[in-house]
Amino acid sequence: MCLAVPGKIVSRAPDGADLPLGTVDFQGSRVEVSFALVPDAAVGDWVLVHAGFAITLLDEAEARETWHYLEEAGLVESFPESDS
Repeated sequence: MCLAVPGKIVSRAPDGADLPLGTVDFQGSRVEVSFALVPDAAVGDWVLVHAGFAITLLDEAEARETWHYLEEAGLVESFPESDS
């Protein structure tokens, strides 16, 4: 079974960088992620991340729903608070 987790983009490498990388926040844990599969993703967007790659864009409602399922499975404690 594979697991992809929603996170919020908090930074991106500047345009023209060699690799499309940035930082995604997962309930307070920040991880460097590749945006090669979602090149239009921007800071503040929610993305679904698997194996270090953002694989699709999500809206916040979809991210909340996914976190709810992960919480029910005992894999996360709570949905990260919105800072907007």
